Amino acid sequence: MGLDTKGRIFDIQRFSVHDGPGIRTIVFLKGCVLRCKWCCNPESQEYAIQQMVQGGKTKTVGRDVLVREVIEEVEKDRIYFRRSGGGMTLSGGESMCQADFAVALLEEAHNRGINTAIETTACAKWEVVERFLPHLDTILMDIKHMDSAKHKAFTTRPNELMIENARKIAATGANLVIRVPVIPTFNDTKEEIGAIADFAKSINVKKIHLLPYHRYGIDKYAGLGREYELGNLVTPSDEKMNELLACALSRGLDAQIGG
Repeated sequence: MGLDTKGRIFDIQRFSVHDGPGIRTIVFLKGCVLRCKWCCNPESQEYAIQQMVQGGKTKTVGRDVLVREVIEEVEKDRIYFRRSGGGMTLSGGESMCQADFAVALLEEAHNRGINTAIETTACAKWEVVERFLPHLDTILMDIKHMDSAKHKAFTTRPNELMIENARKIAATGANLVIRVPVIPTFNDTKEEIGAIADFAKSINVKKIHLLPYHRYGIDKYAGLGREYELGNLVTPSDEKMNELLACALSRGLDAQIGG
């Protein structure tokens, strides 16, 4: 591993303030083990380089890069990191599907004094997850549902591995934040959010972010020739989100809407 480690990404987004502390540069990696029905980045799911139609034009989604290329791009925003306490966040897709590349990129960022974060489901063997931990300042981990059968119905995978990895990550003392995409018909009840909040409390995680469902990625499905299965859903109301927030706050957690 090192600066010449190769990986596959589909975007680098600058000036984000929702994916870790401060102003972040987000590196989006290709490939994911889940197929969440609400995914707003369907182009991230396949590792393969794809063609996607957007605005009537066909664009190539995915490119192969070296760690040195990506870190040079991230370095351009160092002044914003310094002023805001920000840094680099890996997202996807699921970065743990490209462990060699992702770990090398995180390690190089740390070598240069850049704060690091990851958005992940940690749906990987523990030996893989463990490789990431020394190189991360913040872990933003999705816990989507505590019921494994319902989790599988909406994501194609049961949740046991992710729940166990969350326990193990928390036990290391890592800065772990639980994130919950709030999806109507899936997990938008006080009982379901309460179960996730109880789990977070049981593993001594203090922070939980509730992320309301949105339809921003719906056009991408058409652009990839895919059907969007949740087209009848609407964004939860402010009233609904505040009810769920109150549910998490009642467990003594540092909870917020959005992340």
